[in-house]
Amino acid sequence: MKHFDMARLTVPQLGVPRRVLWAGAFLVIAAGMSACGGSKEKKAGQTLASVNGEEITVLQLNEELQRANVQASQQEAASKQLLESLIDRQLLQSEAAKEKLDREPKVVQAIERAKSLIIAQAYMQKRVGTIARPTKAEVEKYFTSNPQFFSQRKQFDMRELIIATADMNDDLKAAMDSAKSLEDVAAWLDAHKVKYGRAQLSRTSADLAPELTGKLLSMPKGQLFIIREGDRTLLISLADVKDSPVTLEVAAPQIEQFLYNKKSKEAADAELARCVRQPKSST
Repeated sequence: MKHFDMARLTVPQLGVPRRVLWAGAFLVIAAGMSACGGSKEKKAGQTLASVNGEEITVLQLNEELQRANVQASQQEAASKQLLESLIDRQLLQSEAAKEKLDREPKVVQAIERAKSLIIAQAYMQKRVGTIARPTKAEVEKYFTSNPQFFSQRKQFDMRELIIATADMNDDLKAAMDSAKSLEDVAAWLDAHKVKYGRAQLSRTSADLAPELTGKLLSMPKGQLFIIREGDRTLLISLADVKDSPVTLEVAAPQIEQFLYNKKSKEAADAELARCVRQPKSST
């Protein structure tokens, strides 16, 4: 019996009425308004709506469109929906302010946290600048350097019994150690009226840590091993190992994004290290 000490293999609609009298919302939309510009493009700060005295502007709507990554062909319809969402948000914010929810400690803490994250992100973007996308050569090099993830990828099919860790007594451990198959353990659990669940799962060598992949490749089919996950224990049987190769054409987008994220993290880590090393100015 193998024992592994590791982790397992592995805007909302709130139903608030819009532009209702009780909220004092007043909506003004100029005819032919377009958030995308045009011959009669609106000024960035032009008011589209006023909710309880608070203005919603073209600038805000454009920001929502940008964050939603709306395609040009869908911007007209999306603009109407996003504007309604902005109005809803402002209505809720106004009602929350009336109840002084914006002064509650938890809310204040959440606002400060969001503010610090936004400022830190803006600083990092300014200092690090635009990260170059990985080149085709870099993508191909990663592909050929990691055959276990792509051209030589393996798929591991497994079956498992899920048992409460509280039921793991010495008798059950002994039964697991002496069992030759998953069904032997299931029969023992049935005979001793121990509750358990069954599951099937498949993982590839691209999903697993290299050390675990190596251990699985060295196991014969039918090998049992145990993984403990807090309040439950998994008894797993290796049912099959298959070749599951991936071509460069299929893998390229994923590799490109992985390498881009890696470059971004390295640049951010370097900037953070520079900040830590930077001597503090004396006052």
